[in-house]
Amino acid sequence: MAEPFYRFGEWVVPPLVAMNGTKFTFDGLENIPERGGALLAQNHTSYLDWLPPLFAARERGRRMYFMIKAEMADVKAVNYVIKHARLIPVDRAHGHEAFDVAVQRLREGELIGMHPEATISRSYELREFKTGAARMALQAQVPIVPVIVWGAQRIWPKDHPKKLFRNKVPIVVAAGEPLPPLGSAEELNAGLREAMNALLYRVQEQYPHPEGEYWVPRRLGGTAPNREDSQKLRTAELLERLRQEEERRR
Repeated sequence: MAEPFYRFGEWVVPPLVAMNGTKFTFDGLENIPERGGALLAQNHTSYLDWLPPLFAARERGRRMYFMIKAEMADVKAVNYVIKHARLIPVDRAHGHEAFDVAVQRLREGELIGMHPEATISRSYELREFKTGAARMALQAQVPIVPVIVWGAQRIWPKDHPKKLFRNKVPIVVAAGEPLPPLGSAEELNAGLREAMNALLYRVQEQYPHPEGEYWVPRRLGGTAPNREDSQKLRTAELLERLRQEEERRR
């Protein structure tokens, strides 16, 4: 079912995005392999981060498939997409199952996308990385392509109203040089984060950032939470989630 679903999406989504006024700028597309498996590791600043890399892969004549939190399947529309677009749901309690599926599909030559940060960054700076992306690339023996998406946090951010219609927001998708699957998971993970941080800063230098905007990092004159405040908000969020889970068990 994935091929018909993708063909339908490729026919319908681009005109809708164009009508909405969203403009994509692509940089480093040559770093996305034209064939063979590769892991696209991407920063995470919004609920819309999955869309721009799909457009970038399409520019290269490829399709990519994202790893997604399993609990998103509780939303009927999202569950439909997961099933029909061959996304890979990740259950926090059984993460090894999704890991094995992703490794196999990478070996089969697919492009798999994931967020090493695991969750949205409220500060719009890179959070600490999990080692899953590095371990996956090493086991599948495929390169990791660092990917930065910038601007999507203006459309569908966390903790702020979304602006999905007629937003005319420019979005940049930048792909860095692929990192070969070498060394230990910790070494590859550190190299990936360094590459993505350098790419993030380079993209930000070329993007206009009005002072005082919520979607602009504090470092660039915005009002986004700094890393420390962002972590406090994340901790409070996790505690509230635990409380709700405890209530459901009663």
